[in-house]
Order: sequence, then C-alpha cells, then structure tokens
Amino acid sequence: MEPTTFRAGYVAILGKPNAGKSTLLNTLLQQKISIVTPKPQTTRHKILGIVNSSDYQILFLDTPGLLQPKYKLHEAMMSAAYSAINDADVVLLLIDGTDCNLEEIDEDISLKILEGCKKPVFLLINKIDVLQKGKILQLISKFTEKFSFTEYFPLSALNGENVLQIVATIVPLLPVHPPYYETEQMSDMSERFFVSEIIREKIFELCRQEIPYSTTVDIIEFKEQEGKPDIINAEIILERDSQKRIVIGKKGIMLRTIGINARQDIEKFLGRYVYLELYVKVREDWRESDNFLKQFGYK
Repeated sequence: MEPTTFRAGYVAILGKPNAGKSTLLNTLLQQKISIVTPKPQTTRHKILGIVNSSDYQILFLDTPGLLQPKYKLHEAMMSAAYSAINDADVVLLLIDGTDCNLEEIDEDISLKILEGCKKPVFLLINKIDVLQKGKILQLISKFTEKFSFTEYFPLSALNGENVLQIVATIVPLLPVHPPYYETEQMSDMSERFFVSEIIREKIFELCRQEIPYSTTVDIIEFKEQEGKPDIINAEIILERDSQKRIVIGKKGIMLRTIGINARQDIEKFLGRYVYLELYVKVREDWRESDNFLKQFGYK
C-alpha cells in the first residue's frame, strides 16, 4: 500500500423500503451482515460494511428505508439515513425497478431527501434480471430529469450483475486517505448487534401482520466460554400482551421455532456453538418512547 495513492471513504446506500439495499451490501461484502426479508422496513439502523482491497477501503453504509415517519422509531430511522448522507463521500440511490411508478416519481421521497446534496450521487436501478429494457430506460430518463446524477447503473443486487462496475467507478471518487479500519475487518458493529438482528430476522420471517414491526430484540447476556457454547440470553420486546401470546404460540411452539432458526444462523455467523435462551417482554408503545428508543440503541 502506497500512502499517497490509497483511497478510503464512506458510501451511503439509500432507497425506499424493500429496494434491495441490504441485499446489495451483502453482495458487495460477499457475506451476509444485513438481515434480508421480503417485508419492508426490515433495516432500522445505519449498518457499516467494509470492502477492502490493496488499493482502497470502501465503507458502505446500509440505511433504513426512506419513508414518511409515523412513529418516533421511524423518525430515528430517517435520522440514520440523513446522517449517512452527511458522513458519505459518495451516495448511492437504489431504486426497485419493479416497484416504481413513473407517474409518481415527481413526489418520490428518495429524490426529496437528496435536495441540496452536492456529493457524487449514483442512480442504481435494481432487479434488471426481471425488468424489460424499455422500463429501465424510462426510469433512467425520468430520474435523471429530476436530479443531476453523477452516474447511473442498471444492476441486480441479488445476482451481482454490474455490481463490480459500480465499485470500480466509486474508487476514483474517494479521497486519498489511509484505511479507517483494519483491513481484515468487515464491520464496526458488535457481535451482540448481529445476534439481535438475526433473531429479529426470524421474527420477520415467521410472524405475520404487525408483529415484526412492533418488535425489537435486546441482548441481556452474551457470555463467551472457552471450550463450551456461548451463552446468549435475549428479550423479544413487544408493545401489547396480545402480541406476546402470538410470539410464544400454542404450547410455546412459535417461540421455540424462532429460537431454533435463530440459533442455527447465529452459530453459522459466529463460527461457534451457542446456547440461546429467548424471553418475551411487553413494553407498551416502545416505538413512541424516547427512553426505550435510546435503551434499544435507536437513538
């Protein structure tokens, strides 16, 4: 590494819920660190993923989906997106090409959040593997009328099509700077954070209706043991007693299923065995409580 030529910088990934931001980050890192579900509003935090090379270090920031806030939790999520723009040297706006109405682009919240942004901004049209070429061209034309994008790329976050070209285009726009993190590091988030996210992912996958959106996960014990499985105790936080009954399920079946599925993925992520114990707690209207949002790491 030559200190005079090495580049390092932050790249924010923005987009509406379910645009594919977390899938893109996982593809860029070639490892899953952001949870992915078919349901919108899965990502709630600003998650750092690090791509290392002998010539550069790109610090990608996966952000919560852009939306009109309905709860204080949503406000905290939008704050994370705004802070990512402030931190970034380059901004990527990811659009789900299959879920974008050409007639509604003028009011698109994704464009509104970029108003006044003077940094290089890329327009990424996702899911080209299922889009017709004509629709892709229409989307590019319409969006580039509304904002002066530095570059635009049709891509598939899922299968990696055109993703390497995006990285190659980003690197020259980053400042000449030594690495911010050790080159073996893939994120700055703790193992406790990723464990809580894996548990929350299983709730999204297994529970229906409002349950996933009323849920957060709080790790109350994380104890590593040499020669023995790690001990992890986690609380699943809900807003109402009626939700608690659903998450526990008849004879505890749902809670056991969440625990089994989560433990398998946690062990795969950590590379070691764990003993996972889940508890279900009710904290009424926690999404509207400044104290709870701070306690659970959203503020």
